[in-house]
Amino acid sequence: MNILIIDAQGGGIGRQLVSAVKENIPDAFVTAVGTNSAATSAMLKAGADIAATGENAVIVNSRKADVITGPVGIVIADALHGEITPAMAKAVAQSSARRILIPVNHCDNIVVGVSSLNISKLIQDVLDELSVLSNKNNCR
Repeated sequence: MNILIIDAQGGGIGRQLVSAVKENIPDAFVTAVGTNSAATSAMLKAGADIAATGENAVIVNSRKADVITGPVGIVIADALHGEITPAMAKAVAQSSARRILIPVNHCDNIVVGVSSLNISKLIQDVLDELSVLSNKNNCR
């Protein structure tokens, strides 16, 4: 399974995702794409198989992924302090990949009902969903 993890800013969520996926789903191939070099570097250090940075990397890798995961802002143009371009959001949203989005409340986008959830719990939910997908071989 080819899992694309996209993150912005400092790459903290992406770093945690990469680490958790590599630990719990060792057969997964993890591609990390950061909107900036700090995010990419954090995910690469966490164990991503390959990594790239920027708009074109998001567009190209969204076409190749079986699953795309990251904060919900990756499908919202101008989210994450403007780091998600309209082309990035469109590429993720129109990808044939399954999207597992983490509902985080920041950068002017509020997802109601998630204020009490912590990142560790949300990442475990991502792992649970990936496990279901990999067991069903239901990625495409």
